[in-house]
Amino acid sequence: MDQGDALVVVDVQNDFLPGGSLAVPRGDEVVPVLNRYLAAFILRGLPIFATRDWHPPNHCSFQPYGGSWPPHCVAGSAGAAFAPDLELPTSSILITLKGTQPEQDAYSAFDGTDLDARLRARGVGRLFVGGLATDYCVLCTVEDGLKAGYTVVLLQDAIRAVNVRPSDGERAEAEMIRLGAIPIRLEMLAA
Repeated sequence: MDQGDALVVVDVQNDFLPGGSLAVPRGDEVVPVLNRYLAAFILRGLPIFATRDWHPPNHCSFQPYGGSWPPHCVAGSAGAAFAPDLELPTSSILITLKGTQPEQDAYSAFDGTDLDARLRARGVGRLFVGGLATDYCVLCTVEDGLKAGYTVVLLQDAIRAVNVRPSDGERAEAEMIRLGAIPIRLEMLAA
């Protein structure tokens, strides 16, 4: 890791953890691993971005409004809060809210946000991406990051999938790598 690198922590929020309204199976397992990545970025003074769904109560992705998902991550709710054990630096974290418009769904951290401009303003060229869920928001964020010209490093040990259909997560991971994402695990970072 060096200047020009940024960590992007995608949607590690209470509603996506076990017991949440849209729980990702074993989603809580990403937290301790992401904490180690966070510590490495903090130690080097590199930028950290955390995204979160921040939906209005009548969001189009919610089943009562014709969407596919149960209501989740409603702006200001306990479910929209970051996982309590996620060790985000309070003073230097850069938060990106997504899915804030009632009629616009947004899986990617780049969709309808200023993330790209904020990354470029800090001279970022390489993104290290982990979080929830592999087969939706992580996949779309990685795809859009690659399309925007960033080198993208996929934190394979810090992602988990919803798996609406069996193996969705495996397929999403394979697709991200096929598109050019570089897969790593924490032990490779230390090497």
